[in-house]
Formats: sequence, C-alpha cells, structure tokens
Amino acid sequence: MLKRNIQIACEVAKVSRSGYYRWLKHCHEPEKDHEDYLLIKEIFEKGKRKYGWRTIKMKLKMDKKVVMNHKKIQRIMKKYRLRTKIRRVNPYRMIMKKSLEHRTFENLLNRQFTQDIPLKVFCTDITYLPYNHRMAYLSVVKDIATGEVMGWNLSQHIDMDIVMNTIEKMKAHPSFETVTFSDILIHSDQGVHYTHPEYIQAIKELGMVQSMSGKGNCIDNALIESFFGHFKDDMDYKDCKTFNELYSLTEQYMKYYNHERPQWDLKKMTPVMYRNHLLTAA
Repeated sequence: MLKRNIQIACEVAKVSRSGYYRWLKHCHEPEKDHEDYLLIKEIFEKGKRKYGWRTIKMKLKMDKKVVMNHKKIQRIMKKYRLRTKIRRVNPYRMIMKKSLEHRTFENLLNRQFTQDIPLKVFCTDITYLPYNHRMAYLSVVKDIATGEVMGWNLSQHIDMDIVMNTIEKMKAHPSFETVTFSDILIHSDQGVHYTHPEYIQAIKELGMVQSMSGKGNCIDNALIESFFGHFKDDMDYKDCKTFNELYSLTEQYMKYYNHERPQWDLKKMTPVMYRNHLLTAA
C-alpha cells in the first residue's frame, strides 16, 4: 500500500521513484555547500552583486585566506542563483566607435556635372526596386562625362556585397584593359556603404579618389538620381514576378542604355558612341 502511495505521489510530482529515494536518503544530511555558499555570498554582496567567479576566487584568497576551485564557485553560484549584473553597452560609446570606423570625404565634385574627359569622374548610388510585394536593390557606377554605366549590381539584400560586387563589375569593364583607375574621382552620398572601411579600402587600393555629397543633399549627386528616374520610367520592373526575371530585364536595359539609347545632351549619340567620340577627339 505504501509503495502504491509513493508511486502515485511521484507521478503527481512528476519525479522518478529513484529520484525520490535519493532525495529521502540525503534530505536530513547537513547541506555540504552551505558554509562555502555563505562565504561566496558575503563577497558577492559586498561587490554589489557585480563580481564574477574570477573576482570571487581572488577575494576568497585575499580576504578570507580560502582557496576554492573555480568550478566549485561556479557550481555554487549557479545553485543559489547568484547572478552577476551584466553591464549594458553604452550606446554613445558604440556611436563614437562607429563614427571612428566610418569616414566621410570632401565634396570634390562640387556639382561640376559638365565633364568632357571620359574615365575621369564617376558617380555611384543605390536605389530601391519594389516588385511582386518584394524589394530589390540596384547599385550603379556611371561615368559623368559620357553617361555610360561602368558597373552595376542587382541584389535582394542591401548589405556591403551590393557595392563591393558593383566595384568588381566596374573593374571588369573593357575600358580598363588599357586604362588604369589611378586618380579617377568617384562621387557618392554619405550612405553607410560608402563610408564603410571595406569600401574605402577597395577604392584606395584601386588608386581612385573619393568624393561625397553634403549630408542629406541629393542635388550633389543629381546625375545618378536622374539616371534612376529614367530607368524606372523606361522599365516595367513592377510587373516582374521573380528576382531572376527582374535581373534579366535589368541586364537588357543596361545594354540598351549604353549601346542603343541616344541622348540629346550627348550629341544624339549613345553613351558608348560618345565615349569613343571623346577619346578620338582627344
């Protein structure tokens, strides 16, 4: 009968019978950790509950002349729920750290949008392309003198890869088989991508010179904004059902824009034709 009652009690308490008998065997024994707990608790409270096991181990030895294994200290702290207060990250310190890592540059372009030497002054930016209840992001580098798209990248994500891959595609442009990047000016806004150390280093390694718009002043990068406006007017990008469809349509447009779309301001030539014209005239 007693065994039956114990079995029922264990089921109600959701413990095993072996666990119950183990508890019963030791329940009247003195708590073996109690004295050590009192020592640890005294130091823990004196430290305003901010001491971790390392400090407690050192304080035990210095103040109490007690040498205690660190695993034992950790076990007792966990057992009696002596939880150390964790310092919160100082948001102002994080902002300061970010401002030191990210750099801005002087506006060297200074709205000098009339350029007559190709492969000397570039502009770059990112725009949003909503489609089928989703979002894609287009990054473009353009030559200001010719209007030619020198590199572009379409992505489903707006991380650093979008601009780094754009730079890689720019590097693969046929013009740079014979021309170096040295001293080419590349102008952008002060967005997080363009002030990022990774981007800055990539531009520096190419020998290019960074220029940036004034903060919040989109007019300083008006040419790339104008291109995005024409792109969105010409493209039925919102009708795309998949990212692959959007990518294919964008690729077709970039080829069309560079090689087939004449522009009044380029003496009615396409960007590639106008680039060759300027290089021949030089």
